[in-house]
Amino acid sequence: MSDPVGFLNAFAQVLAVMTLYPEGHRLREQALDGAFEQLEGLTGGATGRPTFTFLEDEVVYGREPLTELKSWGFGLRLVAAGIQRLEFERKVSREEFEGLLQEILARLTLATIDTGEERQMRSIGARFGSVGLQLPDRDEVPVERTTLTLSLGDEADTFRRLQSDVQSLGSVPLLEAEAVVRSLSVAMHGDSRFVLPLLQFKEFDQYTTTHSLNVSVLSLGLAEALGFAQKEIRAIGVAGLLHDIGKTRIPIEILTKPGKLTEHERSIMNSHPVDGARIILQSEDELEMAAAVAYEHHVMLNGGGYPSMHYNRECTIASRLVHVCDVFDALSTKRPYRDAWPTEKTVSYLEERAGLEFDHDIVAAFLRTLREGETRVRLLTEEEPS
Repeated sequence: MSDPVGFLNAFAQVLAVMTLYPEGHRLREQALDGAFEQLEGLTGGATGRPTFTFLEDEVVYGREPLTELKSWGFGLRLVAAGIQRLEFERKVSREEFEGLLQEILARLTLATIDTGEERQMRSIGARFGSVGLQLPDRDEVPVERTTLTLSLGDEADTFRRLQSDVQSLGSVPLLEAEAVVRSLSVAMHGDSRFVLPLLQFKEFDQYTTTHSLNVSVLSLGLAEALGFAQKEIRAIGVAGLLHDIGKTRIPIEILTKPGKLTEHERSIMNSHPVDGARIILQSEDELEMAAAVAYEHHVMLNGGGYPSMHYNRECTIASRLVHVCDVFDALSTKRPYRDAWPTEKTVSYLEERAGLEFDHDIVAAFLRTLREGETRVRLLTEEEPS
C-alpha cells in the first residue's frame, strides 16, 4: 500500500544508519530492507512515478503537501544540500536503491562528488537534485518547448480567480497567492531543466495572468540562484506574482490596445504600481515585500521610470530582482502592439542597461543562471534509450 510518509521516514532512517555502520552490517542491511520495502509499495502503486519535492518547511508528494511532515528536519537538511527533488521513474532494484542512497549520503556529508555537470547512472531510474534555468533552443516553438505549459492550468485559473477577488473585494487573498507560488515552485523543480518562457498566452486579455506567473517563476529561480533563504525565495515569488496586481483597476481596452496609448491612457497605465501597492497594503500585514515590489518594479536604478520618487533612494533588492524578471518576460512575449523580441535581443538589452536601468549584479546573475543552466542541474538520472 502506498505510504509516502512511511517511505520518507524509512529513507531518513536508513541514511542515518549508513553513516554509522559499514556495508554488510546487520543493522544497516535491516534498515535498507525496510526502506526498500516502503519504496516498493510506492512504485508498485497507482501513482506509478513517486515524486517528492522539498520546499522550505514543506514536503510535497506529487503535488499534495504531506502535512504530517511539515517542518520536517530531514527535509530541511536535504534542501540545504541542494536536494529539492527526489523522483523514481520506474521500479528499481535493491542494489540500485542502495547506490542512490550512497550518492545522496555523499551530498549530505559533503563528500567530494561531481556537481559541476549532470550526474548519470545508467541502471537507476531515479533522480535527485536542484533546478537549473536554460535558454530555449532558437529553433523550437515556445509553446512546445516547455513540459510545464499543459500542467499549469490550475495555477492560471487560481490566479485569475485571485484577480477577480481583487477587483470585487479590493484585497489580495494571501492564502491563494501562496498556494499558486508553492505550486509553481513544485513545478519548476519537477524537471531536469527549466526552459523559459514558461507560458504563452493565447489571447491578449490573458497577458496579465501569464505574465505574472512567468515573472513569479523567474523570480523564484533567480532568488534561488542568488542564495536567498527558502522563506525569502517564497516571499519573492509571491511579490513577483503580485507585481502587476494594480492592473486589475485598468480598463481592459487600455490593457489590450494594439496601438500607441494616448497621454491620458498612459497616465492610467502608469498608475498601476501605486494602485497595486495600495491594494496589497490593505490586504495582509505579511505582504510588505510584495507591496514594495508592486510600487518599485518600474523604477530604474538611475531614478528614472515611474512612479517618480520624492527623494533619491535605492529600491529594495526584491524590487530590483523582479524588475529584471519583469522586463525579460515582457520583451520576450508577443504584446498587442509588438512582436516578441528574440532572446538574443532581450539579453543584449539587459546587458546594455545594466548599471543604468537594472542592478548590474542581478543582471549578471540572471544571465549567468540562464547561460549555465545545464551545468547548474545537479541530477542523477537514467540514461535515455537510444
